Amino acid sequence: SFSTNRIKGRSSESMQLLPSGAQRRRHSCSATAAAAGLLVVAARYVGSSRGSAYVLPGVHEGLSGDVALTRRLLLSSGALGPALLSEAALARSTIGGDVVALNNGLSFQKASFGLQIYDDDTAQRLTETAISVGYRNFFASVLARNQKGFARAVKKAGLPREELFICGTVLSNQASGFEAAYRLTKRGCKENLDAFAVGGISYVDMIMLDYPGPDCNSIKGQWKAFEEMLAEGKTKSLAVSNFSPEQLDCLLSDKSATVPTVNQLPYNVGRPDPSAVEENRKRGVVVQAWSPLGSGRLPRSVKKACEEIGQAYGKSTYQVALRWIIDTGATFSTQTQSKEHFEEDLNIFD
Repeated sequence: SFSTNRIKGRSSESMQLLPSGAQRRRHSCSATAAAAGLLVVAARYVGSSRGSAYVLPGVHEGLSGDVALTRRLLLSSGALGPALLSEAALARSTIGGDVVALNNGLSFQKASFGLQIYDDDTAQRLTETAISVGYRNFFASVLARNQKGFARAVKKAGLPREELFICGTVLSNQASGFEAAYRLTKRGCKENLDAFAVGGISYVDMIMLDYPGPDCNSIKGQWKAFEEMLAEGKTKSLAVSNFSPEQLDCLLSDKSATVPTVNQLPYNVGRPDPSAVEENRKRGVVVQAWSPLGSGRLPRSVKKACEEIGQAYGKSTYQVALRWIIDTGATFSTQTQSKEHFEEDLNIFD
């Protein structure tokens, strides 16, 4: 069975789809400059939590945690506030929002629609809605079990294939050892293409490992299968999810290996990894946030601060929370079942 979490009353939220009871990978490092101000506040609520990996000794001590302080730090950090009005530093895209260049030169839209667990008919309907409001970047995980519904929507839309950025995923972290991991990943690559073929999709723009294997040797086996898919022209880029810096370095220890373009991680304004963006950036990897709205569990003062900042710029609490992700150098994958929220999540780049 699989489990997801959604914001009560507003499901504009993308969760990494996890087998029930599975452990999420933890990542720890120092703060990025862009998120430093908010991180001080977030540490008060997040860093001191028992279940969190983001513990910054001494940082959270003595903070009052009131909304006014949170708002001031959000604004003064440069992560929010004036940046909401600045367009000069952002690459613009006429459809689908702003883009970032990946390490292989591909354009990657910063806002992605990530399908969740529902049937193929629902997947088709929601994908059609996402396309109609302007989404062109799609995260269609094998874990959602509705890639065929997504593919049917793509076919029905009739858009030129080059206008879409389609990411599929492979789940092969159960296999231990190079050969076993290679074989299971190889099979997963084929399963993606078979499902997408229903919509006439013959290649993906990105293939992503849902989780790293249990050790470096297994990870290298997974990557060999991905390298072969890339060489065969069945994907344009390779990506990972839930990889720590050490697991990335396992891949990069082979100087001939293709560098991952994207690392999908849990990252949001209420639970910022102190240096997720920077550690990945140093390795040429773009962070894509899953659970970009914190599963509806943003700290109260952070949520209130986002609301007050949004009022000053005509944006909602959730738009500010998503814009924080963008302004700290990351991208995000979000989902909803409401056309209004699809539009809202895309309308943050002004």
